[in-house]
Amino acid sequence: MVDAITTQVVRNRISSLMQEMHYHFYRSGYSTIIRESRDFSCVILDDRGGLIVAPPMFFHAPVYRHLVGTILQRYGAQNLRAGDMFVCNHPYEGGLPHVSDMAFVAPILSGETLVGFAGSIAHKADVGGTMPGSTSASATEIFQEGLLLPPVKIHSAGVFCAELERLILANSRQPELVRGDMHAQMAATQMGVDRMLHTCRQFGVAAVVDAFAALLKGAADELRAAIKALPDGEAAAEGFMDNDGVELDRPVRFAATIRVARGEIEFDFSNSDRQAKGPVNLRPSMVEACVFYCLIGGLDPKLNFNDGMREAVRFKYAPDTVTNASPPAPVSSYQAANLKLVDVILEALAPFRPERAVANAGSSGALLISWNGGGRPGQPSLQYEILGSAYGGGNSNDGASALATHLSNLHITPIEILESEFPCRILEFDLARDSGGAGEFRGGLAFRRLYELLQDATVVRRYDRARFPPNGVAGGKPGGRSRFVVHLGADNERETPASGRYELRAGERFLLQSAGGGGYGDPRKRDRAALRRDVAEGYVSVETATREYDLKG
Repeated sequence: MVDAITTQVVRNRISSLMQEMHYHFYRSGYSTIIRESRDFSCVILDDRGGLIVAPPMFFHAPVYRHLVGTILQRYGAQNLRAGDMFVCNHPYEGGLPHVSDMAFVAPILSGETLVGFAGSIAHKADVGGTMPGSTSASATEIFQEGLLLPPVKIHSAGVFCAELERLILANSRQPELVRGDMHAQMAATQMGVDRMLHTCRQFGVAAVVDAFAALLKGAADELRAAIKALPDGEAAAEGFMDNDGVELDRPVRFAATIRVARGEIEFDFSNSDRQAKGPVNLRPSMVEACVFYCLIGGLDPKLNFNDGMREAVRFKYAPDTVTNASPPAPVSSYQAANLKLVDVILEALAPFRPERAVANAGSSGALLISWNGGGRPGQPSLQYEILGSAYGGGNSNDGASALATHLSNLHITPIEILESEFPCRILEFDLARDSGGAGEFRGGLAFRRLYELLQDATVVRRYDRARFPPNGVAGGKPGGRSRFVVHLGADNERETPASGRYELRAGERFLLQSAGGGGYGDPRKRDRAALRRDVAEGYVSVETATREYDLKG
């Protein structure tokens, strides 16, 4: 048995190593997705794929165990060799979020002992499919979303499979970006292997393996203790996405029922809508990410997630539903679905811990511009941005404005990068007044960006919350809806649904505005000094302050 001090030292060593892997990867990345948005994770796993320390990209956390489980089933632990590395982007065979997310996993072998795995997942600029960027808002089957890679070896006993790389790159519209990001990712993954072997030499293999087991058990015990503090009962909630990108008049329903009894908790998603025709379907790995994120935020933010927590939670699904899709259902807009499900779970969890309740957030989305003229010389012709929104208000705090919410945890691409690398101008970038839901604690404000195109382009917008705004709670008002306006200022100006594909000409402009966070509590109870400060800062107009907050004078 390993002692508590060594266990904590090993945990801190892994945490530091993951930060080192993360740093080297994003500093080596080719695409703005990696070096600006940082849409990736790097991790260390035990010998069954159990995550030891959660990465900043939290929604990747539950994926690795599904992926490693498939690798062990297909190849067998006894057949793994030092220098092996696997690649996979398959949502159904590997549990990946969508086809654009490519994982690399390498075994950590000390002599004949399988200590664990080093792994990474990162979004790729383009892996084929019908849409540039491979993230279609209107795909009807997963084959339209890009090349599918089940878990296969790209390194075998240290020998790189150049033929497999050629196959991957032949299916990409941006092969140089994909090649550069792949090699940076493989190097970061190998760094994890090398550093962990050094740790094994320093502490001994048995101590490291025992520390892994102790850390997993400790996380399970801590979560069980937090669940035991909850009152017994049952609570349910539901929420709707605007549509699935294909059946545009049909909202998509997400439903969650939480049951707590005798210190045990179950999350039941079987009442969610049938599997969607469009790409808003989720695999269980993503649902698990939403659940554990909400449990930690709703029960105790000091809880440290790892895969040991799986032992403390039960999941219930129905087959062929939006929360448990079957192939070939498309999944490329999974993140908007994740964030709607997070809102639903938090609403259902609120009765058990009302002091931790929070209003709906404004979701997350993506903007993709494929430059028909080839873009700026020496730069890629594909512009890919990941964009946030705002948090809802909570018990005793206003929602934060203009940032990535909940699971996404990403960075927005700076204007300076966009204008220097791509043929566009950003004419406005500011907060949207009155977009935060009114409440005793106001919702965070959305942001708005006004773009001018300098070349003809295909513009793809993926988002939600244009039809169903983020809910307020405890008497708070909804946040502002998202907006996407094309041909801005022209005779044919029009406001579009949240998601779609548009062919625009050089010189045309479009406006992108995220949704605002919902409000918490009765707006008339808002502190008057805080409300006047909101008006002075331009967050709330005088008209809204008078109408919603009953401000006089």
